[in-house]
Amino acid sequence: MGNLQNPHSMEKRPVDVVVISDVHLGTYGCHARELVAYLKSIAPNILILNGDIIDGWQFSKRYFPSAHMAVIKEILNLMTKGTRVFYITGNHDELLRKYADFQLSNFTLTDKLVLEIDNKMTWIFHGDVFDNTTKGGAKFLAKLGSSGYGMLILFNRFVNFVLKLFGREKLSISKKVMAEVNKAVTKINDFEMIAAELAIEKKYDYVICGHIHQPQKRVVENANGKVTYLNSGDWVEHLTALEYSQNEWKIFTYDEKDFQHIPATDLSRKISVVTDEINFYINSLAI
Repeated sequence: MGNLQNPHSMEKRPVDVVVISDVHLGTYGCHARELVAYLKSIAPNILILNGDIIDGWQFSKRYFPSAHMAVIKEILNLMTKGTRVFYITGNHDELLRKYADFQLSNFTLTDKLVLEIDNKMTWIFHGDVFDNTTKGGAKFLAKLGSSGYGMLILFNRFVNFVLKLFGREKLSISKKVMAEVNKAVTKINDFEMIAAELAIEKKYDYVICGHIHQPQKRVVENANGKVTYLNSGDWVEHLTALEYSQNEWKIFTYDEKDFQHIPATDLSRKISVVTDEINFYINSLAI
C-alpha cells in the first residue's frame, strides 16, 4: 500500500488510506465546510466512507446547504483523480443497504470491508450491528432522539455564536450529552469489546468502526490474541478521521488554525444564517 504512486498533485498531503464516518449530511450538526477543507488538503489512494455519511433519518429536501453538496462534489473530485472510494452503509443511511455490493469504476458500495494493508488484515464496518438501540421497537426511539439531538446542536451553535461575540470560549453542550448517551449505549452493548473480540476470533490485525462518534485507537487483548481497535469519530462534534500512512494508523483531528475559512468579517450574514436555521427547525417541528 505504501509503495503505490499517489495520483494527485504534490500540493496535497499524500495518504495511503483515509477513513471518515458519521458526517450526517443534511443535518444542522454536520460540519460540512470543515470537511470540505480537509478533503481538499489530502490526496488519498483509498477513501473509506464508513457509514452515516448522508443522514436518511433527518433528511429533508428543504435543508441541504451548498456546503453539504460541496462534500459530495469533493469526494467525486477525488474519484476523478484516481482515489478509490468505498462507501460502507450505516444505520442512518441504511436505505442504501439494498444496493450493497454495487460497483462502478473506482466506487464501491458495501456493508463491510476487509482490506490487506502492508500484509495486515483490516476489518472495517460501521458498527450499528452491535447497537440494540437501532433495532426493533427501540429504533423509533433512536430516530426520535436523533431529532432531539439535532435541535440541541442547533441551540448549542446559537449559544456559541453569542459567546464568540463577547469574546468568550465556546461550550459544547451537545458533545457532553452525546458522551453521556454513548457511555450508556456502550455499557449496555459493550460495543468496542464485542467488535474487538470478534476481530480477534477472525484473526484480523485491525478493526475499524464508526457509529458511536468517539475517536479511538487502542489495543485490545484477550486469551485468544490481540487486535488494534480504531474508531474514526465523526464530523459533528469531534471532526476526526483515521489516516494510514507510513505503516501506521493515526487519528487526525481538524484544527481550524490549519485551514482557510470563510472570512469572519461579514457578521450580518452569519447572524442571518444562524437565525434562518433556527426558524427553519422550529417551523419543521410545527409541521
